[in-house]
Amino acid sequence: MNKLLSNELNLLLLKEICSGNGLNINLSYLSKRLKRHRKTIRKKVKELLSHNIIDRPIFPFLELFKEYPLLVAAYADLPENEEVRNWIKEDRNIFAAFRVRKGEYNTMLFEFHESVWSYHKWREKLVEEGKIPSREERVPSHPSYFSNRLIEKYRPDIGINLIENKLNESSRKFEINDYILSKDTFDILKCLVNSEGIKINENHLASVLKVHRKTVSNRILKMQKANIIYKPLCRFPTFFAPSGFLLVFSLVEVRKPREKVVLDILNDPHVSLAYRISEGRYNLLLFGAHSNIEDYLQWESVYDSKYPNCFGSIDNTYLTPKMALSIDQQKVSLGVIENKIEESRVG
Repeated sequence: MNKLLSNELNLLLLKEICSGNGLNINLSYLSKRLKRHRKTIRKKVKELLSHNIIDRPIFPFLELFKEYPLLVAAYADLPENEEVRNWIKEDRNIFAAFRVRKGEYNTMLFEFHESVWSYHKWREKLVEEGKIPSREERVPSHPSYFSNRLIEKYRPDIGINLIENKLNESSRKFEINDYILSKDTFDILKCLVNSEGIKINENHLASVLKVHRKTVSNRILKMQKANIIYKPLCRFPTFFAPSGFLLVFSLVEVRKPREKVVLDILNDPHVSLAYRISEGRYNLLLFGAHSNIEDYLQWESVYDSKYPNCFGSIDNTYLTPKMALSIDQQKVSLGVIENKIEESRVG
């Protein structure tokens, strides 16, 4: 564990900034940066937020992947009721959940855990507490385990390039969530997802934590240098992909030339997350964003044309925003931080 996370003040500060407290969109900066009137910027920022095209700004907690080095992707058979929906939204290990129809399963869960052992203990407790039915009352879930230490690519923001491509293809206007995104509004969106135009209210944070403003700024800087947190930014609400895009969860068998294919994927705006894996025939896990299934098939054909027979077996699960039950990485991050706060007080 990073020694900075053994300090209670650091943890309390992390809780605030990873919740988005003390962070604001800097309208004056964006006005100067984009040469637009401040009132215009305010109006367009409000529209981006109200149409769920972006979330409000937060500090991403990068240390999450060290604290919870195991990603579990599980197909599950779960009751479709309010109790299950509430559990999914509240559970501090569930990163995202979707309704699916795959074989006997109706739900797909993405979870972060400390280990396979802690995952199984978590599952046992859910049954004991009655949050999910016992195995005798449902089809046993089908989990796959992936190491967060084998992440090849982590770029939740890269989907902004897909939106830019769509704008260029459609006379500089593109509809997302019943909102017509113009070039001017896109320029604001691009700044916010790339950590431009976010203001830290250090005076507010200092007041909440009862410390000096300089203490707040110094500690944030130290945690950034230690890669505990990233720069503050706005994220897409669906995290893996921009709003309105299809998410494709792909287990892929990449054949030779693997290194060249992976290098292209690292620069590919369609892929936000990529994992090196060993799951049967599959050696790469991709979280991809596409406008529709035809767009995904075209994406595959581009790779096949460039690298003939580069892909062997592929197992895809197609997930749309309307299928999402919950997507909230910050919930998991805040769970880690709050557990550490409790441990520091007990200790």
